[in-house]
Amino acid sequence: MEMIGNEHADEAREVRLDQGVIRYRDIGSGPTLVFVAGLLANRTLWRDVVSRLAGEYRCVMPDLPLGGHSVPMAPGTDLSPPGVARIVADFMATLDLRDVTLVGNDTGGAICQMVVAAHRGRVGRLVLTNCDAYEAFLPLALSPFQHGARLFGDRFGTALGWVVKRRAGQRLFLKVVAKRRVDDATLDAYFGPFARDAGVRHDTVRFLAAISNRHTMEAAKSFPSFDRPVLIVWGEDDRFFSAGLARRLQRDFPDARLESVPGSRAFVPEDQPETLARLIAGFVPVAGVSAGVAA
Repeated sequence: MEMIGNEHADEAREVRLDQGVIRYRDIGSGPTLVFVAGLLANRTLWRDVVSRLAGEYRCVMPDLPLGGHSVPMAPGTDLSPPGVARIVADFMATLDLRDVTLVGNDTGGAICQMVVAAHRGRVGRLVLTNCDAYEAFLPLALSPFQHGARLFGDRFGTALGWVVKRRAGQRLFLKVVAKRRVDDATLDAYFGPFARDAGVRHDTVRFLAAISNRHTMEAAKSFPSFDRPVLIVWGEDDRFFSAGLARRLQRDFPDARLESVPGSRAFVPEDQPETLARLIAGFVPVAGVSAGVAA
């Protein structure tokens, strides 16, 4: 495994893992936060959270092979949910990130749960926003995506790519998970890789087809032994991930706090970035000073 390139800290970088190339951004200095987005999302999701935190924290945002990535993975890579959790662990090891605060949203939150279950050595804290957990992986309303991937394979990816090439399709996808209306450039940053690249679609279909709630149920068995601090930040207006999931997570982690966020659907980093940044800043101490966040 090797590092590629030495761009400035606020520009895109690449790291080569055994599984392939992962592009990421690495901004700021201080305690390390690693942000994990979910299906059809990427580092774009975290832009307004990170802009408020990078003054006091090192913010690292990898684009995982979940549909928002721009470089397809190497052939034969394990793209099951535990395989993607291994990619996160290898990414942190290759960059030698230590005492990391993992921050996960949506499918990325499920991946974070699998990281702390199987690869927790570099993780010091965990932040989960609305995400898959327990039996809800995927939630029932989203199960056609995994079934479509299993039944039709790359043909399903092609059909989904046709939808997200269109602006109306992009807006529809984002509307169901976020109240905020974003500009066209942001939509392109989210959906462009999936719309353009058959290899990206192939990776995503392979991940979707491998989804099973047995992975999240297995990860949940480890929660009582995760004795590090956990912050759960849950949008109150989510259509997919119920508040009951948040309460179960709070109950099962020994040292967990739950914060409800009004005015947000599943994409809390999109709908309420200032609130999320403030809560993260209050949760992750900065050595020698009280953590703060710019408005």
